[in-house]
Amino acid sequence: MSQQSPSRDQCLCSVEPHNVTGAVEFLLLGLSDDPQVQLLLFCLFLSMYLVTITGNLLIILAVSSDPLLHTPMYFFLSILSTTDIGFTSTTVPKMIWDINTQSRTLSRAGCLLQFSLFYFFANLDSSILGVMAYDRFVAICHPLHYPIIMNPRLCNLFLLMSVFVSVLDAQIHCLMISLLTYCSHVEVPHFFCDPPQLLRLACEDTSTDKLLMYFIGAIFGGVPVSGILYSYTRIVSSVLRVSSTGGRSKAFSTCGSHLSVVCLFYGTAIGVYLSSAVSHSPRNGTLTSIVYSMVVPMLNPFIYSLRNKDLQRAFQKFLSRKTSS
Repeated sequence: MSQQSPSRDQCLCSVEPHNVTGAVEFLLLGLSDDPQVQLLLFCLFLSMYLVTITGNLLIILAVSSDPLLHTPMYFFLSILSTTDIGFTSTTVPKMIWDINTQSRTLSRAGCLLQFSLFYFFANLDSSILGVMAYDRFVAICHPLHYPIIMNPRLCNLFLLMSVFVSVLDAQIHCLMISLLTYCSHVEVPHFFCDPPQLLRLACEDTSTDKLLMYFIGAIFGGVPVSGILYSYTRIVSSVLRVSSTGGRSKAFSTCGSHLSVVCLFYGTAIGVYLSSAVSHSPRNGTLTSIVYSMVVPMLNPFIYSLRNKDLQRAFQKFLSRKTSS
């Protein structure tokens, strides 16, 4: 009696599977097939994308145009805004295009490129958040030595290390997915090529790949998280020793924006990948992915600028200069 492979039923096609290096076509199912819902999603996501690009570009332009903001904190904030633009642009324009044209297919090369860029910007976002936590730690716990410690050379070194680690992690995941076997047409229940979904849809046993993926994610994501936790543990310990109530509130206010972004980004990202490990429903992961891949980059400019008088002043100077010219 012939036996069928237990993972073969995950492939949503009737032809024989072959390696991903062949002519594999991925069909992104998106969020809904309802025409009315799609029109609403098109307007919603296009608006969110435009707000994200505009807000982050304003931060980049304000920081670069104001000499008073040429400090390590605002340098990394401008890098974070650049990363958020790339992070969002990896998936949202394709989704908007798919809704508008009803063409949801993506080639093998396109799929590999999309999730490689997605992992690159996600890891770069995570690394920059970790570096920003260290910057706040030095500023609050060692204020007299801050200009010496956070010198331009160290800032550039942090940036180069973050880029290198992000490229390495993206290439490792790209290599893992490129070696898997798929059917000719794969229906991905997501709005982008999400690696956990691609592992689930492969026509072979991927249990080892899943363990390796979560192990790599724990390493590359765990280091920034550990740095953030250590930095804020030391910050809280140092601030609590301050006798002045005004000094405490000022110290915590400088960290509030960063902490809000950290909680939003890591909370939703960890939720997505933990749910993909224990749940077989892709819908929950898809909805949560929208939060950390679209909502968080859109909210970052508002979070960092609402209570930041230096940024507000730089915005006003930049806009007034452009208006007068």
